[in-house]
Amino acid sequence: MALFREFEAPPECPVFEPSWQDFSDPFGFIHKIRHIAENSGICKIRPPQGWQPPFACDVRSFRFTPRIQRLNELEALTRVKLNFLDQIAKFWELQGCRLRFPHIERRVLDLYLLSKLVSAEGGFEVVCKDKRWSKISSRMGFPGGKGVGSLLRSHFERILYPYELFQSGASLTSVHRLYPEAPDPEDVDEGIGGGEEEAADEDEEKERRAERRSPRRLKDERENTEPKAVQVFSGGPQLIGLDIMSADDESFLRKQKHMRAQAFAIKMRPRKEMLEVNYIDLYMCMACGRGDEEDRLLLCDGCDDSYHTFCLIPPLQDVPKGDWRCPKCVAEECSKPREAFGFEQAVREYTLQSFGEMADHFKSDYFNMPVHMVPTELVEKEFWRLVSSIEEDVIVEYGADISSKDVGSGFPVRDGKRKLIGDEEEYANSGWNLNNMPVLEQSVLTHISGDISGMKLPWLYVGMCFSSFCWHIEDHWSYSINYLHWGEPKTWYGVPAHAAEQLESVMKKVAPELFDSQPDLLHQLVTLMNPNLLMEHGVPVYRTNQCAGEFVVTFPRAYHSGFNQGYNFAEAVNFCTADWLPIGRQCVAHYRRLQRYCVFSHEELVCKMAADPDSLDVELAAAVVRELSDMIEEESRLRAAVQEMGVLSSEQEVFELVPDDERQCWKCKTTCFLSALTCSCSPERLACLHHAADLCSCAAANKCLRFRYDQDEFPAMLYGVKSRAQSYDTWAKRIAEALAADNKNKKDLIELKVLMEDAEDRKYPENNLLRSLRDTVKEAETCSSVAQLLLSHKQRHKRERPESSAQKARSKLTVEELKVFVEQLYRLPCVISQARHVKELLESVEDFHERAQAALTDETPDSSKLQALLDLGSGLDVELPELPRLKQELQQARWLDEVRLTLMEPQRLTLELMKRLIDSGVGLAPHHAVEKAMAELQELLTVSEHWEERARACLQARPRHSLLTLESIVMEAKNIPAYLPNVLALRDALHKAKEWTAKVEAIQNGSNYAYLEQLEGLLARGRSIPVRLEALPQVESQVASARAWRERTARTFLKKNSTYTLLQVLSPRVDVGVYGTSKSKRKRVKELLEKERGLDLEGLSDLEDGAEDARDPASVVAAFKAREQQELEAIHSLRAANLAKMALVERIEEVKFCLCRKTAGGFMLQCELCKDWFHGACVPLPKAGSQKKLVSGGSKESKFLCPLCQRSRRPRLETILSLLVSLQKLPVRLPEGEALQCLTERAMGWQDRARQALATDELSSALAKLSVLSQRMVELAAREKTEKIINAELQKAAANPDLQARLSLLHI
Repeated sequence: MALFREFEAPPECPVFEPSWQDFSDPFGFIHKIRHIAENSGICKIRPPQGWQPPFACDVRSFRFTPRIQRLNELEALTRVKLNFLDQIAKFWELQGCRLRFPHIERRVLDLYLLSKLVSAEGGFEVVCKDKRWSKISSRMGFPGGKGVGSLLRSHFERILYPYELFQSGASLTSVHRLYPEAPDPEDVDEGIGGGEEEAADEDEEKERRAERRSPRRLKDERENTEPKAVQVFSGGPQLIGLDIMSADDESFLRKQKHMRAQAFAIKMRPRKEMLEVNYIDLYMCMACGRGDEEDRLLLCDGCDDSYHTFCLIPPLQDVPKGDWRCPKCVAEECSKPREAFGFEQAVREYTLQSFGEMADHFKSDYFNMPVHMVPTELVEKEFWRLVSSIEEDVIVEYGADISSKDVGSGFPVRDGKRKLIGDEEEYANSGWNLNNMPVLEQSVLTHISGDISGMKLPWLYVGMCFSSFCWHIEDHWSYSINYLHWGEPKTWYGVPAHAAEQLESVMKKVAPELFDSQPDLLHQLVTLMNPNLLMEHGVPVYRTNQCAGEFVVTFPRAYHSGFNQGYNFAEAVNFCTADWLPIGRQCVAHYRRLQRYCVFSHEELVCKMAADPDSLDVELAAAVVRELSDMIEEESRLRAAVQEMGVLSSEQEVFELVPDDERQCWKCKTTCFLSALTCSCSPERLACLHHAADLCSCAAANKCLRFRYDQDEFPAMLYGVKSRAQSYDTWAKRIAEALAADNKNKKDLIELKVLMEDAEDRKYPENNLLRSLRDTVKEAETCSSVAQLLLSHKQRHKRERPESSAQKARSKLTVEELKVFVEQLYRLPCVISQARHVKELLESVEDFHERAQAALTDETPDSSKLQALLDLGSGLDVELPELPRLKQELQQARWLDEVRLTLMEPQRLTLELMKRLIDSGVGLAPHHAVEKAMAELQELLTVSEHWEERARACLQARPRHSLLTLESIVMEAKNIPAYLPNVLALRDALHKAKEWTAKVEAIQNGSNYAYLEQLEGLLARGRSIPVRLEALPQVESQVASARAWRERTARTFLKKNSTYTLLQVLSPRVDVGVYGTSKSKRKRVKELLEKERGLDLEGLSDLEDGAEDARDPASVVAAFKAREQQELEAIHSLRAANLAKMALVERIEEVKFCLCRKTAGGFMLQCELCKDWFHGACVPLPKAGSQKKLVSGGSKESKFLCPLCQRSRRPRLETILSLLVSLQKLPVRLPEGEALQCLTERAMGWQDRARQALATDELSSALAKLSVLSQRMVELAAREKTEKIINAELQKAAANPDLQARLSLLHI
């Protein structure tokens, strides 16, 4: 009754997060958490991370029509208030009056609360008598000391008290006693009369007045003589109406015009017209029976009965101006039952997208912020404020109870309509798929044939902000599970089953009016009640926010309700487990008392399960045994009672073949299965045996008992289920004996597996015994596998790739673990065949431990011994603590062995090897032997690096060191036992320097000078030796002088771009008679030399290693002379051959001439030396002087030498003599110099012979004559030339026309 307070959230329900193992068995997990979760009625389950079923609905084709929900009609108290105000408005409307809520202290007066408080205090008379109006004012929350109590009394007296009198049926006498005198005018509050409140509804009054205008049925209108206290019931404007508005707040007035309370503001307007009645005597007052006081006689607009205004209850002061109903009509109208409250269907059909857009737009507009930013706490408080408010009327839509059979499930299903892709197959088979959960093997609903929408087939729910589901429990008090596919959270409230009746009694106590009209109100899912109010009355309430991807489970008979925080999509279904069976039977009894229809027959379900006991889970079979026993006992008692009634006729009937609506008890609506009673008077009607006496009034002999099973069939049916349940006891006894067996009576592992498979096949319950057996078998199998791995280590590693050290560490057992494992093997309640071998392995490990300890105590590590132990330990496949130390010692031993072997071979001990050994030694564990070897290596490395650095510095020194210095360094480094490349290089350089010096001395001390090429080789060798050589500058000077002389000589003899070398030019020709290109000529010359095997002057320059191989000068001169003679012979032969060509005139076209070796043609020249002819185009022509001589004197006078005969320049003899003088000063032999000397001697010899020839008389006179003849020929040639010039000038003059003209003028 208190005013609305801010909502306080109830405590949270349990939240469970199962592991993947727990999640694999839905019913097993729910059974596991049941003892915790059922204490709150609801619980939330978060699936393991990664379990995210894809949304399988076809969004494009998904269409639905939602329900309309007016929030303030959902809450029980708010609906009671609205119904109460409806009745008050209707009461005054029927009497032609208009009502409006009064205001006290700027608050709208809560007439319902006022009525309840006055009634609780004993009624209007008691409150007035005891003067409790101040108390009433205080309880309604008004401040004291302002006369509010008198105002409340006035409003109650004027508005509510007449209605209460009408409801109580008080007589006129009692009413008159309440009004002995007129009340104080001050009792009339400010809301009565015209003023602002009347002005506010002026337009609305005109409309209502036009609609309600009708003829007056009074003969006359007299002056009002009634007390002022009754004026509230007149048709005047001072009456207040039911509009919820504030007279001084225009904005609030405009806003509230659209609220839901406007629908209840049924206002009556006064009538002003009058109707003259001619037959007044026909009307008599139905209360007093008199017809006098015609001006006070009212005519009912409903039944035409007449009443005096003062005879009415309560009496009227004035004649109403609107339609008026007599007390009988008012009673008839007010006693009509109200329509059962329910939700309307919306007109519009939505898709998911359009509904989501509407829902998000509504929420964002309502809270004036984005939907995702609205806190859930704010939405929750606002929801409970709205449902408790009469003033605000918020309407939402809810897509509830949409059958998945019509639009499809949100979970993937294997229905053949589309192919499952990806991971949809996994989720389609999941037990948490709501399409599968009702029909799982442990579910009772599996045994119900046919699909029950909402119970076996999931329902879908598309919610928006504030859309709600009211307090209810599931059909047949079953479990339910809800999964939120996506969207904003859904807020849940739950009440545990033990408080279900308490909740029902509180709701009936708080809102009895609703249950009077709808006894099964809580089964209609249309009523909410604030959880805070329930908790005030001691009802335990729990809450939770279900987010997307989470399940909410409700337990049997747990009331639950809630609302949606925003746009979302959920799916729900029912399921029943074995523990539900007795609860389901209690529910049927409850339905029987409420006369409510059943969804299915509980008896039929139990009998159907009992008919096929082998298909039942053992736990379910045990529950069926208990349930069937109770059913048989009750059925036997009921049948005995029917027989006592005298019913003798009976007939068996297969009730499951009869439709459910044709086998319902006509009294309690229960679906009959085991038996029913019928009568011949109405064969289509039947009654359950609980209501056998209520079937009809016919004699018992006319009635017939119809039964599904004869009583003799019950024991067999019960025995079959009991056998199924009791088979578990035999199995459990065998398991208990096997698990408790001693070492002598242990069973084999295979026998335990058979027992476990038997349990799985028979579907025995998942209890501690079965879990112990499973754990024992699992442990034994694990032990067997580990033992097998331990024993087959070598074979396994032969077949498989070697594992990494980390994998080995993870897979191997420690010694302690092996000991524990052996103890575990012998402690198992079953026999493991590998146990004996594992024990032998343990003994081998212990033996290895002793040997390893002995090896680790040795002074110096023995690599072979350690390696053998490591091989043995590695083959044991056990994590041995000695292995790391053995490996460590083995590394040390191998390092020491390597150091020892390396030091034994100094030539292999490089600096890099020493550094590597030291680096590898640094990584070893400390050991005195290792430390000693490390010190030796480090010392040797330091010494070696020192001498290597000194040797490197010597090799790179500028200026270079002397032989003596280097020899001392090499001698000092000789005793270092290491391979020192720089020291070796220095030693090699020293050796080469000594050899080079010895060769130079041998050459210089020899009888002949060395050739240039020999000195050049020595010079190249000496320069490459990193030692200071004393003779090297002298050699360099000699070589430079020889090269300079050779270059000077080459400039003297060689033509520009000559293809011949200086030695070739100075030596006798070997290519006489060879024609062609230079390449072919060289090849031909080589062949000639090989053929003749003569002396090759070029061979004289070959550098020989020994000085004794140098050629003697005399032999060189002799070879030159021999080659010279060969050249002369070759020239003579060539001349003779070339001269012989001219004799072949008749075959001249076959003779080859010139360098091109073609026939004669064109202008040709003859070589003076070889006498061969050459084409003018193939050879260079003689110089200009020669050409003039050729032109004047003919070809015989020209001196032409071909390119083959004239290979070089022809310097003067004086120049050659200066070159020879320079050559004599050189301490070097040059092949070119020796050739030049021979050539000079040849030239000088020819010159001597020529002088001797020219000195004879004959030759002298011939030369004189030749000189005179030559002079004459020159003069003759000059005279002929002059004549030719004069003739040429004359011819030019004769050809000139100007000159001819002048000559003609002279002649004239």
